[in-house]
Amino acid sequence: MTLVKDSAPATRTTRPAGRATARRPGRRRENLAGYLFMSPWIAGFLLLTAGPMVASLYFAFTDYNLFNTPKWVGFDNFTKMFDDPRWQKSVEVTAKYVVIGTPLKLLLALGVALLLAQSRRGQSFYRAAFYAPSLIGASVSVGFVWRSLFSDDAIVDRTQTFLGFHVGGWVGNADWVLYCLVALTVWQFGAPMVIFLAGLKQVPRELYEAAEMDGAGPFRKFWNITLPMISPVLFFNVLLETIHSFQIFGSAYVVSNTYCGPADATLVYTCYLYQQGFKNAQMGFAAAMAWMLLLAVALVTAVLFWSQKKWVHYEEDAR
Repeated sequence: MTLVKDSAPATRTTRPAGRATARRPGRRRENLAGYLFMSPWIAGFLLLTAGPMVASLYFAFTDYNLFNTPKWVGFDNFTKMFDDPRWQKSVEVTAKYVVIGTPLKLLLALGVALLLAQSRRGQSFYRAAFYAPSLIGASVSVGFVWRSLFSDDAIVDRTQTFLGFHVGGWVGNADWVLYCLVALTVWQFGAPMVIFLAGLKQVPRELYEAAEMDGAGPFRKFWNITLPMISPVLFFNVLLETIHSFQIFGSAYVVSNTYCGPADATLVYTCYLYQQGFKNAQMGFAAAMAWMLLLAVALVTAVLFWSQKKWVHYEEDAR
């Protein structure tokens, strides 16, 4: 008796050798096409961002006036910077502008976003109208208009005189001209307002309904529901607007009629950097100032990221 073992031979699907080799040239062509499409951005990054950054880092340690060959001086530009009273004034003015302007801008943006988050007639028009100043606020023409509004015997001066405040034009007053710049940046609250509005739309309505059933009022609902739920959006706006405030230049330069005054009242950091680099031809000193600004912004950013662990609530944390 013979046992016949009927077993089908295992069939192996072998890929043709030509297919694997054919895919490699195809992938190479795709990668080449991708690099070709990216080449304008790569060239722009290397020539307009990375290259100038490396060059400015070198110039920061040199005595360079744009006309002669750079001469290596080590840390002399940085020691000279800390001993310069006008540099100290620029740091003071910039810090004051950031501390005052950024919170006021975010508070106004959040308040308007809370109003626009409610369903009402003409909502799209109001959103566009409040966002429009953010599109044109950084232009030079708006700076000229703003200077005209806050000059002597202009509309702001006449209005405050009518109300009994005899201050005069803000532009020519060293005590008030910085608040003119603050008013300009607060007027451009449209961009953070849109971001706040997007965050408010993501808050579940069920949370407000449950809070109302527990007898919570508007303030309790805002403090215990709205703020924690939009805290990531709030953190993003705080970070973004703080960095933008450190970089103020155009409005200060135009409103002060290009001399950042009176009495250096609007001598923001970037304005003094511009004066040293392009008016006084001290490009080495200006490069050192630019890297100090980068370090200051990086330090403030690091502090904000460290602090957000205590007041920013993410969805993953609730799980």
